[in-house]
Amino acid sequence: MSLTDTPRANRLHIGIFGKRNSGKSSLVNALTRQETALVSDVAGTTADPVFKSMEIHGIGPCVFIDTAGFDDVGELGQMRVDKTKKVIDRTDIALVVFSGRDFSQETAWVHTLRKRKIPVISVLNKSDLLPDSGQLIQEIEKACGLKPVLVSAKERTGMEKIREELIRLLPEDYDVKSITGGLAENGDIVLLVMPQDIQAPKGRLILPQVQTIRDLLDKKCIVLSATTDKLDESLACLKEPPNLIITDSQVFKTVYEKKPKESKLTSFSILFANYKGDLNYYVESAHAIDFLSQDSRVLIAEACTHAPLAEDIGREKIPRMLRKRFGEKLTVNVVSGTDFPEDLTYYDLVIQCGACMFNRKYVLSRIERARAQGVPMTNYGVAIAYLSGILDKIDLH
Repeated sequence: MSLTDTPRANRLHIGIFGKRNSGKSSLVNALTRQETALVSDVAGTTADPVFKSMEIHGIGPCVFIDTAGFDDVGELGQMRVDKTKKVIDRTDIALVVFSGRDFSQETAWVHTLRKRKIPVISVLNKSDLLPDSGQLIQEIEKACGLKPVLVSAKERTGMEKIREELIRLLPEDYDVKSITGGLAENGDIVLLVMPQDIQAPKGRLILPQVQTIRDLLDKKCIVLSATTDKLDESLACLKEPPNLIITDSQVFKTVYEKKPKESKLTSFSILFANYKGDLNYYVESAHAIDFLSQDSRVLIAEACTHAPLAEDIGREKIPRMLRKRFGEKLTVNVVSGTDFPEDLTYYDLVIQCGACMFNRKYVLSRIERARAQGVPMTNYGVAIAYLSGILDKIDLH
């Protein structure tokens, strides 16, 4: 991915669901106007979800997710269906492709998606092979309450209607949220403190830094950057204190002790906690740290699936801070990517990373799961600020 590309996590995620051989993969190809997905007459060709990033006029950057048929059978088939179910967590808008005369499975999926408050577009594919499409449309509408869009993925007809429906169903808050929110505005001087340690790939900035800089530039802010060891010199170069300082969470306490009284302070991780998740719940959950003991169990959830590096913030630094306070016997487990437990009740606290690689829909689904199971869930930046005793002294919104 180049720096000019929109990160996949920031794109509208469109999940495509249906039975095997209903034409889901052909529909993806027709919508993207590319041979993105493997198409075959053999049922079950799509095994794992296939992600295709593209741009749609009127919508902008999006990701189509082609899934395995939800009617797959056998032990391997059930594994594929389980992966399809997990796609729901990442879906902003769903396309449910109807096929055959029995609509019971499609109808059940429509109800499941609606229960999760995910907008649904019903699609009746293969119109070129259906002499009684009008009757089928009426039956589908009666079965699930949605009048399907009639399309032929093979002949690529009906794609414009799907595009119109996608635009109509766009979430109200889609693509309008600012990373820095109300913390920065036109003309503000913003100082970024970015230690370039082993976590930052040589010659590059990490994604949250890049996205935050772009957000600030779009707001017409004056952006300055420095590593932690150059913080004093950077402040001395300014005629007036910066309006806002954004720091890496790992050096929160150091920056707090040196920051001018007039300057607001936050971290990249806290910005992304608000941008991608539920900051209020993260802050509320941070207080659960006080009730941990050496017998407690903590889950660290990383979005990235990178190989562990020395001084990794999630695998090394946060566990070390917790064990220093509560004892070496404290249990800390780490999961990465989409490997997130269904049952969280084993844990006393979940600590999520900034989630720059996930879309907001997916992060909120994790928060909803934790809240429903009564498990407190916070994030890296909030947890570190709380453990450092400065959470009540930094700016959150």
